[in-house]
Amino acid sequence: MRRRLFTLLAVPAIAALAFAAPASASASTSYHEYVALGDSWTADVFVTLPPTTQFTPLDCAQSTSDYPHEVAGALGVETFRDASCGGAATPDFTQPQKLPLGGTNPPQFDRLTPTTDLVTVGIGGNDIGLASAVTKCLNLLPVSTCKAKFTAGGVDQLENAVAATEPKIANALQAIHARSPQARVLLVNYLAGLPASGKGCWPVIPIADGDVAYLQAKFLQMNAMLARVAGANGAELVDTYTPTVGHDACQAPTVRYAEGLIPVSVSNPLLLAFPFHPNGAGAAAQSEIVLGAVQRG
Repeated sequence: MRRRLFTLLAVPAIAALAFAAPASASASTSYHEYVALGDSWTADVFVTLPPTTQFTPLDCAQSTSDYPHEVAGALGVETFRDASCGGAATPDFTQPQKLPLGGTNPPQFDRLTPTTDLVTVGIGGNDIGLASAVTKCLNLLPVSTCKAKFTAGGVDQLENAVAATEPKIANALQAIHARSPQARVLLVNYLAGLPASGKGCWPVIPIADGDVAYLQAKFLQMNAMLARVAGANGAELVDTYTPTVGHDACQAPTVRYAEGLIPVSVSNPLLLAFPFHPNGAGAAAQSEIVLGAVQRG
């Protein structure tokens, strides 16, 4: 998610593919122009290397096997544009995004046209600063400290950030409808990266249980906000969270869909992954879930 975390070097990731490659779209499903918008959890950074530069600069680290690519291939759309980019937040929909290696991703909305008929959107984590919060909670001792910092003075900073992000995403969805009035718009939430129980796996991921529970609560608040804003702004929510519970970063290498601090993964072709992001198995799960939602429509 986060811009600063995005500048880290890649490292091997872990979970075997538990979802098959998306099946071919049914004959009744027909889309001609698909545009994908989003951040690194849409671009599935470093799941395959080298990153594709077909639609975005190299330093967006967009994978050729991210869920937009997989869904577009399964649907057989005539025109496909994937604007998703590591580190993206809602301002990058309408403004150029400056990237770590000097590249610039044009405003993501530039890929939308009046004839676009399918749009997927995965955004919000960077606006909230959730990935930044995860790294601030890393601790060499199993002692909860960051929850107290984020809630000092009785003010929950992350809860307030979730609330502040809601109108930004609402405005983005309304702008998509204005630019592409024929489009079916699907807002994709975030898969289960943290244990649903709130109990962590220190020292494998060096975050104390109390802080894991706090971060998981904020993660759920974010996804609840996405469901709310989708329903209020003419978009369909695609829930990648519920089907992926039990595949969080604390699970075994062949089970997890997201990596922790150690960027090592047998689920990625070159064993290179990105910390606190989906791995190859997670990307395959996203693809299966999003494609299923599109076909059910």
